This record gives sequence, structure tokens and C-alpha cells, in this order.
Amino acid sequence: MADAVFQKIPETITVHLGAPSSDAENVTVPFVDYVKNVASSEIYPSWPENALRANIYAITTYALNRIFTEWYPSRGYDFDITSSTAYDQAFIPDRDIFENVGAIVNELFNDYVVRDGTVNPLFTQFCNGTTSTCDGLSQWGTVTLAEQGLTPYEILQYYYGQDISIIKNAPIENIPESYPGRPLTLGDAGNDVETLQEELNRIGQNYPAIPKIKSVNGIFGTDTEEAVRVFQEVFGLPANGQVDKATWYRIKRYYAGVKSLAELVSEGVSLQEAQLPFETVLRIGSVGIPVRLIQYYLNVIAYFGGIFDIFPLNGIYDEVTAEAVRAFQRYFGLNPSGEVDRDTWNRLSEVYREIVLGIPDSVYGGNARLYPGYFLSEGMRNGDVTNLQTYLSYIGEFYTDIPRIPVTGYYGDQTAEAVRVFQRLFGLPETGAVGAVAWNEIAKQYDFLRATEN
Repeated sequence: MADAVFQKIPETITVHLGAPSSDAENVTVPFVDYVKNVASSEIYPSWPENALRANIYAITTYALNRIFTEWYPSRGYDFDITSSTAYDQAFIPDRDIFENVGAIVNELFNDYVVRDGTVNPLFTQFCNGTTSTCDGLSQWGTVTLAEQGLTPYEILQYYYGQDISIIKNAPIENIPESYPGRPLTLGDAGNDVETLQEELNRIGQNYPAIPKIKSVNGIFGTDTEEAVRVFQEVFGLPANGQVDKATWYRIKRYYAGVKSLAELVSEGVSLQEAQLPFETVLRIGSVGIPVRLIQYYLNVIAYFGGIFDIFPLNGIYDEVTAEAVRAFQRYFGLNPSGEVDRDTWNRLSEVYREIVLGIPDSVYGGNARLYPGYFLSEGMRNGDVTNLQTYLSYIGEFYTDIPRIPVTGYYGDQTAEAVRVFQRLFGLPETGAVGAVAWNEIAKQYDFLRATEN
């Protein structure tokens, strides 16, 4: 059995009480109750226990596959699964639950089946084995196998292959939709961007018109923008290079399609593909560049907003940082958890950008400007790149390791190399791209050297 856990078990699942396109009601129920209902609707309580257990594993995993692939949201629907056996599995509202079935579900509902070497819940297709047959599990066939003495795992192997494992005791959490909550555009960065890049590159293997994103680094650069734009052209979406909700879920749909994630024979998602480079929630104990970014934003907001005090940018998510986050959350009507989740991050970056855009030029004088609120990377051309090159060129007069670059407003190879050298000299990750932490350090050095010279 596998030990690693990837897929979380949702607290609830939304069921459409009919075929996908029917004008039927949606109901949201606890996931465990959903599995009990389906199991009591699909199988018989008099069957051998090992047959019941094998079927419950299949029922649970099938539902998780629908949630993992966002099968219905990626097609424009507002539910996770249907109650139609022509499409999914039977769910009958308010039906009685068989006592022995309910007890087994309580034990197994947070276990699920995976293909070895992958982390996604397997598409555990099944049919009754009498009036309908399929390539997956035969519900009545499990009875015969159980009577022959096969264990639930052996029954599953019989139908789904020897190369399967069962993930045990997956955590139960509220699982929000995968869409980041706002469009992803040039200069954005983070887990969502890296996921986007991975998925576009995989889709591009089947649709070669989509250009390959050479650097899958979580930074939405010009190459990512171009890949998005071509994807949109290929699939009939407005080709603006921005990933709104419609584009996000169209990418999800075709990614699942090219990898056959909702089929019994699937390419699957490997552990390496599923790993995210950054913590999804920053909290006390978190450290590093993402924390320094949060602290930088909070300090700028504190300086101009006065809703809490300025504090050190030490890259350590301590109680001082948590209290500043709570003050921000209270002021802007968010849950004052002291943790930076997606909602808090979106609001934080929005408030920061509003502040920066509202600062008149006269405030800066001859000093470096504040971070513009997005990552600068190769291929960009604008006034923020001009400012960056001006600062680096001046710093290079004192730090001769930094190559002198022309101030052109275009972020090319020379600018990227100068950035990498600066990052190396000042102990920052050598990405060649400039986020808030690198920009802040460049701006500090520029202002300090100008003040020293004057």
C-alpha cells in the first residue's frame, strides 16, 4: 500500500440530480454521506464484506477523480458530479443507508486507488456486470471473487491491474476551486503560474502550434503569455494572453484530455508533476522569499495606510508578521486568521498595487520607485524595465562584477545576466527575474549609493 498522500478528501461534494445538461437541482452534501448514499444505491448489503469494500473503494475513487480533474467545472457546469448512471454513479436523495454499508464507508471513505507511480485518483470505472459490462470493475463479479477468498485489494487488482496501490487516510479539507480567483497576467508568479506552465507544455505535445514554455519557473513571462495566446486562438477563446476563468478551465479540460486522466488507461500525474514550489498557505513557521514578499507588501501598506506598524523584513513568519496580517485582514473584511491564504494574498496584492499606482512622481524625487507589483522578466519592454536598468547601471559603477547594461526599456539577455549577478552578490535566488524582494534590494542599494556619493 502507498504511504504518500496527495489528493485531499473534500468535506462536501455537489451533485447534479440528473444528466449534465438537464434542468435539475444541485445538492451539496458531506462527502462521506455521498459515498454512503451511492454505495447503498449501487450495491447490496448482503454481499460478502470483501466485495462491499472493493466496491466502496471504487465508488470513492471515481468521485475523487471527477473532483481532481474538475471534469464538470471545466465544461462550464457548477457541480462536481451527476446522479445519472449514464454518466456517473447513482445518488438518490434522502434514501435509507444500509447499516453495514455505512459502517464500512466510515472506515474507508478517505482511502482511494492510484496507479503506481502516479498521484491522481484512478478513473475506477465500474458497471453491474449483468445488464451492462465495461472494461472496469464488475459489481456482481466482485461477489464471485470475494466468495473465492480474494481480499478487497486483490479484487481491485483483478479489474484494474496489478500496478495499483491504495492511499490510506487522506486528509479531509475544504477544497476550493482551482481557479486563482483573479486572471493571471504578464508578471504574475506563484504556484498557479507554474501549474499553468506545466499544463500548457503538456497540451502542446498534442497541439504543436502552442509554443513550448522553456522555463517552467512559476513566473508569467512573455513566453507564457504567447503560449496562452496561441492556446486561446486554437480553442476559440479571446486571444489576449490573459488567463481568465474561461481560459483556466479550458486548459484544465484539455490537460485532463491529453493525459486521459478520466479514463481507465491513463498517463496519470506523477509526484514530481504534482509538487508545488511554494507553500499554499503562509503561516507562523514559514520562512524564505515568499515571506519576505508578504512582509514587503505589508510594510508599504503600513507606511501609506497607517493601520499597523512597520516591522522588519526578515523572511521569518513570526508573531509580529501574523499580527500585521490579522490587522490587514480585519481592516479589509477578511477572516482574521493571521495566515496568508489565496483570498488574503489576492487582496494584499490588489491593495499594494492600488497604493503604488496612486503615488505621484513628485513623492519619489530622485529615489528609486517602489516595486511595480509584478515580476519583471526577459522579453518585457516598458518603463519599469527602464527604471530597473537605470538602477542596475548605476549600481554597476560601484560593483564592477555587475555588467554595465544599456538603458533601453527592453529586458533582454544582458539585463537578465546583470540581475543574476546582483542576486548572487546580495544572497538572493539567481533567477534572472525581478520580483519584490530583488527589486527592493536593488532600490535600497541604488538609493544608498546615490546618498553616499552626494
